[in-house]
Amino acid sequence: MISLTLAIILLGLGLAFIVAEILFPSFGVLSVLATASIIGSVAVAFVLSSTTGMWFLLAVAVLVPTTIVLGFKVFPKTPMGRALINPGLSFDAQKSYDPRDVSLIGKAGVAETILRPAGIARFDDRRVDVVTRGEMIQPGAPVRVLEVDGNRVVVTLAESPESKS
Repeated sequence: MISLTLAIILLGLGLAFIVAEILFPSFGVLSVLATASIIGSVAVAFVLSSTTGMWFLLAVAVLVPTTIVLGFKVFPKTPMGRALINPGLSFDAQKSYDPRDVSLIGKAGVAETILRPAGIARFDDRRVDVVTRGEMIQPGAPVRVLEVDGNRVVVTLAESPESKS
C-alpha cells in the first residue's frame, strides 16, 4: 500500500540529490536521480489524492529553488568550493598603480608620442603612460600632470619656457 511517508521520503531524497549534485558534480547522474525522486514523490502524492498531489506540487515549486539557492550558498564553504572559487581581492590587496605616479602631480614633462588622448610622456628620466582630457598634444610639447587617479595619469598642455619670454 502506498503511503504519504513514501512520498515525503522521495521528496527529501530528491532534494538531497540536488544538494549532492551541487556539491559533487556527477555530470548529471545525481540530477537525473533527483528528478526521478521528485517526480515519483508527486506521482505517489497524486495516487493518494489530488489535493495531496497539489500540495506536493506546491512544495516542489518552493523547495527545489530554495534548495538550489542554499546549495550554492553552501558550496563556496566546502573544500571543493574553496579549491574552485577564486577568493578575489581583499581589502589589504595592493592597488594596481605605480606609487611613484602620485609624486608626479604638478610636475612638468615632455610628450614623447602623440597624445590623442593617450600616449607616453617623459618626466625626468621616466617614461609614463598618460592621458589628456580629450585634447591632442603633439610629440615634444611640454605637458603638466593635473591628477593621478589609480593608474591614470592625466596631463594637459603646459606653457613652454620659450613662450613666456
